[in-house]
Amino acid sequence: MWRTASVLVGVVLTFTLFGVVMLLSTSSVHGLQQFGDANYFVKRQLVALCIALVLGFVVSRIDYRLWRTWAIPLAGVTIFLLVLALLPGIGVTVKGSSRWIRFGPLTFQPSELGKFSAIVLMAWYMARSQRGVKEFLRGLFIPLMLLGVIALLILAAPDFGTTLLVGVVGMLIMFAGGTRVGYLTVTAVLGGVTFLILVMHDTVRMRRVIAFRNPDKYAQDEAFQLLSAIYAFVIGGAGGVGLGQSIQKRFYLPESHTDFIFAIIGEELGLAASLSVVLLFGVLFGCGMLIALRTGDLFGKLLALGITLMITLQAAFNMAVVTGLVPTKGLPLPFISYGGSSLVVTLIMVGVLINIALTGEEDEDM
Repeated sequence: MWRTASVLVGVVLTFTLFGVVMLLSTSSVHGLQQFGDANYFVKRQLVALCIALVLGFVVSRIDYRLWRTWAIPLAGVTIFLLVLALLPGIGVTVKGSSRWIRFGPLTFQPSELGKFSAIVLMAWYMARSQRGVKEFLRGLFIPLMLLGVIALLILAAPDFGTTLLVGVVGMLIMFAGGTRVGYLTVTAVLGGVTFLILVMHDTVRMRRVIAFRNPDKYAQDEAFQLLSAIYAFVIGGAGGVGLGQSIQKRFYLPESHTDFIFAIIGEELGLAASLSVVLLFGVLFGCGMLIALRTGDLFGKLLALGITLMITLQAAFNMAVVTGLVPTKGLPLPFISYGGSSLVVTLIMVGVLINIALTGEEDEDM
């Protein structure tokens, strides 16, 4: 599967280079206003990119089957870091959410590691529990408990978007691993109802949902970013206003270099560039699914599936938010949005996927 791996590497490198270019364009205004340095965010992202590329390369050389033995230790480290992020004086709180831990001049977001840990943990458990996968206890209850520990700690931050993403991907791994569809259907309904109740009891997030349903009424507060993002696509039209020429990033989109960078792509580079981003994520999805299908052992299949879904579903959700298809929620666009933790963990996951592509083929031939 070296050809599939080569295409995957090409797509990922294209995304990362494009991300640096767009960050140069979108973050200068915010960097100058907040830190007096137009290149503040770009410098930090380049440091993260160097770390990410090195770690991604190293991981791509490690036999993916070793992650079986690392599943529990990795989950333990992740849980420890998620708990630390919640502790006053240790965790860094921004806009009411305790999602970060500071290490000197750098910060790390444990929930990003939580995405990868949940995938490895679920793939390991489902692969080793095939004899009892149709049972309620071993096929549903135990894996849900394993997944729930990580998901609930992420929710406690609070981080509703990442929690939902981890839950959905985890249950899809369970489905692929053989858990009964009936069990998963009931669980999904109960989980969805519970999630909605939690959103309804969270004032900030409930106002976002209300604003999403009636954006014109909340155009000056909760729906401000949503409408500004939609206007960015309208202004950009087919050909865009030109790289670096965005109006929205200067006056209207405070998160233009993070969660709403896709809107600036549409404004500056136009419809063709926006569709190209969507197409490339489609190619990434195709490569990942092909790797999962062709891998010889079940653990590798589930691991490849989980990584592929985690990256592409997050991208789909981000683009759906920016284009007004779902309520506003902070999830970065993989490889492109500003965020060192996201970039490092995502490239580590890509490294694992590449190793599965190159090593999993050997399993298939055995």
